[in-house]
Amino acid sequence: MKLRCAVLDDYQSVAATAADWSPVADDIDVVSFTEHCATEDELAEQLAEFDLVVTLRERVPFPATLIERLPRLRLIVASGMRNTSIDYAAAERHGVTVCGTASTAAPPVELTWALLLGLARGIVTEVNSLREGGPWQSTVGADLHGRRLGILGLGKIGSRVAAVGRAFGMDVVAWSENLTPERAEEAGASLAASKEELLETSDFVSVHLVLSERTRGLLGAKELGLMRPGAYLVNTSRAAIVDQDALLDVLRRGAIAGAGVDVFDVEPLPAGHPMRGAPRLLATPHLGYVSQANYAAYYGDAVEDIRAYLDGEPVRRLG
Repeated sequence: MKLRCAVLDDYQSVAATAADWSPVADDIDVVSFTEHCATEDELAEQLAEFDLVVTLRERVPFPATLIERLPRLRLIVASGMRNTSIDYAAAERHGVTVCGTASTAAPPVELTWALLLGLARGIVTEVNSLREGGPWQSTVGADLHGRRLGILGLGKIGSRVAAVGRAFGMDVVAWSENLTPERAEEAGASLAASKEELLETSDFVSVHLVLSERTRGLLGAKELGLMRPGAYLVNTSRAAIVDQDALLDVLRRGAIAGAGVDVFDVEPLPAGHPMRGAPRLLATPHLGYVSQANYAAYYGDAVEDIRAYLDGEPVRRLG
């Protein structure tokens, strides 16, 4: 009898075509789910008859309480090689193997600049006006050349964002808790004296930090209050790094010029959520890693992970 494999959050129904599943076709039946399960109870019911699960990024938590309710589960494949939403100890206790996949930093870098440029040049406002017969030119774009780009987190993604900023002729500064002047210089940035100094002096602030207890709520009401009225904030990292209520407040008051956001405290974003109608907000539905190349890597490696597990030699193990 074939094993059953669930592919979660396949919103665009592309998992089956993004990779070649033929290497495992004789051994597993694959079922894609295009709708997100909002609660653990729903997920436990949905996955009760599955042996394998492929999950995207950290969209679906797998705490001990869920793993305990899935006695058939034997393998979780998570896209990327880092996932903080899986209880690895619980997985090990229950005989569940966890594997990862390759991933690339290029798509979130590109989306970061799509949001930043969209904000700076009022793209959505102007496109809608053109389509709807509104005013011919109603905004005045914010220049990038000669302006300051402040980057919070200068890792793999932040460094690439910095390189694009330099190409636009921007003055790039960066800060994170352990960032050194030498590392900042290697990435073509200057080290800001402090987080506060970066926020006070930057025209554009982009967040590229890993979510941890140190970074959770890093930008709250006090920190956002340091930003210039004409400054823009972009967050394609993790929603919890920026206090959502504080962000909504500064947007509603016009305390900053605008924000570009790809991540939210609840995903998918419920109908009626205040982020859906916030002024001065350019928001996308967590598209940071959603690209053809990344999906090919995710699902292609998922097939390899499943084949290796079935052959008794798991690869890219996590935990």
